[in-house]
Amino acid sequence: MKNVLKNIDIQLLGIYFILVILGILSIYSTTFDENYSSIFSLNKSYGKQIMWFGISMGIGVFILLLDIEFIKKYSEVFYGFTTLLLILVLLIGTERNGAKAWFGFGSVGIQPAEFAKISVSLMVAKFIANTNTSLLRLQSRIWLGAIVFIPIFLILQQPDLGTVLVFLGFILVLYREGIIGNVLLYGLLILVVSVLALILKDTYNNIFGLVIHAHYILGFTLILIAILVTMGVNVTTYKRYRKAKYIRIVLITLVAILMVPTMKYVFEKIPENHYQRVRIEIILGLKEDARGVGYNSHQALSAVGSGKFLGKGFKNATLANDTYSQVPEQSTDFIFCTVAEEWGFLGGFILFSLYMLLIIKIIAIAERQRSTFGRVFCYSISSIFFIHFAINIGMVLGLAPIIGIPLPFFSYGGSSLLSFSIMMFLVLKLDSDRLTTFR
Repeated sequence: MKNVLKNIDIQLLGIYFILVILGILSIYSTTFDENYSSIFSLNKSYGKQIMWFGISMGIGVFILLLDIEFIKKYSEVFYGFTTLLLILVLLIGTERNGAKAWFGFGSVGIQPAEFAKISVSLMVAKFIANTNTSLLRLQSRIWLGAIVFIPIFLILQQPDLGTVLVFLGFILVLYREGIIGNVLLYGLLILVVSVLALILKDTYNNIFGLVIHAHYILGFTLILIAILVTMGVNVTTYKRYRKAKYIRIVLITLVAILMVPTMKYVFEKIPENHYQRVRIEIILGLKEDARGVGYNSHQALSAVGSGKFLGKGFKNATLANDTYSQVPEQSTDFIFCTVAEEWGFLGGFILFSLYMLLIIKIIAIAERQRSTFGRVFCYSISSIFFIHFAINIGMVLGLAPIIGIPLPFFSYGGSSLLSFSIMMFLVLKLDSDRLTTFR
């Protein structure tokens, strides 16, 4: 234990403690009840969060005492166990908010999907680190895809779209390992084209007296960009490599052009008043519905804006608290509203900076690992934190659809705090033992 403490990254551990403590204080502020004024009261969410923090610390110390080889050896067991839990929760789980994703034990709920993120990270890291695995072979890539997509399929049955999006963050890990090449770039291009197709679906332009649908202009623009890229390839690439790149450019351009009418067709197949369609329209600025489906987003933005630069002070929020209940789920999915209203833009910026520092720090730790297992696992955890952080803040600011995803270490929830803490202590353990690990 002495050697572990000697080599542990104090900065990362310090960021973890700061985020957890600030999270508990925010939960205390937003759910404060004069009848249970003690922050340690287990009758309120803040007392329960402290309890889960204590449990997390106990498990964290246990992880630091484990041998790295033990963790690697039983990665398959942990993966199999969490997969079994994902199956069982569909059969005997408790349904909340339309999703069958929890095991209920009295007032306590355990969400297996939170721990599946850890097991998949361990399994992906072990698979890629296996000396017998060649990721150039199609068979190995199929196995790797199965490791990630089996939990995704089971979580979709709950359904829990937010967690599924977190699992897609493993694409970033595969990109770092050079497995998917430029697929990430191509995927981003298709995403941009799809969003533009939806925004412009009912737009017409008058050009020299001709009324032309914006989709035709978008298609022409894509062809023009493809021609320019082709000209660039012709100048910068050796002749023997040009043909393959030309074929790739043509295929990507065709897919992008076909996505334009396809997105409009698929979108219009969704019933006009369906909440998913309305939410997408609100996000893209195609519709306003401040009292209906867009209520959560509207109230969240109101709370953030009311904080101005310095905020209203601790426990002085008038929108993001239980007393007025103007912001739904203000202690869980929308807890950033409490921070922004109480501490203003400055407090929100400091919290934003802490999360960016956390993610950058884990990436730095990943790069200094001597083992492939350690590097891949740390990148997996940084991707999970990034997706959670980006989508949660995006929901509050109206930049992402409201899908119910917690802010790491901040949002109230025993399963999320415990799982995020396990991730953090596994990263700290791998880093503290990096000098003795070479595989």
